[in-house]
Amino acid sequence: MIEALLLPFELPFMQNAFLIGAIVAVPTALLSCYLVLKGWALMGDAVSHAILPGVVAAYLLGLPLILGAFAAGMLCTVASGYLSASTRVKPDTVMGVVFSGMFASGLVIYVAVPTSMHLDHILFGNMLGVDARMLRDTALIAAVVTAALLIGRRWLLVHTFDPVQARALGLPVGLIHYGLLALISATIVATLTATGLILAVGLLITPGAIAFLLTRRFAAMQLAAVLVCEAAMLGGIWTSFHLDSATGPTVILLLTLTFAVVLLGRRAGRLRHRTEPRLDARSHLSHTDR
Repeated sequence: MIEALLLPFELPFMQNAFLIGAIVAVPTALLSCYLVLKGWALMGDAVSHAILPGVVAAYLLGLPLILGAFAAGMLCTVASGYLSASTRVKPDTVMGVVFSGMFASGLVIYVAVPTSMHLDHILFGNMLGVDARMLRDTALIAAVVTAALLIGRRWLLVHTFDPVQARALGLPVGLIHYGLLALISATIVATLTATGLILAVGLLITPGAIAFLLTRRFAAMQLAAVLVCEAAMLGGIWTSFHLDSATGPTVILLLTLTFAVVLLGRRAGRLRHRTEPRLDARSHLSHTDR
């Protein structure tokens, strides 16, 4: 029984899956805290969809998929920012138009040009097919994103909670804004192999949402998000092996169930707190006098 439970840790392809999952969990969890507090939950979803044409184009040109994905993500974020600033259209509307158009163009190119590339691996990931090169590239991107988030923590916090105050303090608001978008694009590129484009938004939002329910301070929120994401990654990969299920969706499903449990637990705690009998000072004194 114990040997069967430990079998995933002995297989080389599962070891690579556990390793890339642990690597990806750190930058996605840290970034999710900013996205949740800033209200950019849909930004990660939009960028993840917009990366598809860059991936397809890079494959057709014989370039690294990571290069094409990052270029497409940055092109869309810069274009949406320019259109939002130069037109009367609201930013969320611009994002919906630009990013959905990019995703549709990627699908059209993929169908029009015969390739041996599996679309399922791009959309949903192929964590069990990770090789040494993928591990190296993912680790490098994850390290750069994590370092940038930690070094620019003060600027990002001010910009997240009060952009007006950040501008008043003389901080480069534009640089911070597009820098955060660049980090989102880079992080999605890093998760391309792990969970694919469609499920990347789950890693970019759910850990921060869970940590937001559990903590009160930002530092504690980041720590909780990393721990939750790491546990969901490792637990989801292990569970998918024994259930013979898709690895990426299993990880996201485990994160979603964790969020539901935490949310229901907090609601139950609040309800119990409201229904508990309360003793005021007068009743307490009369009771003690007796």
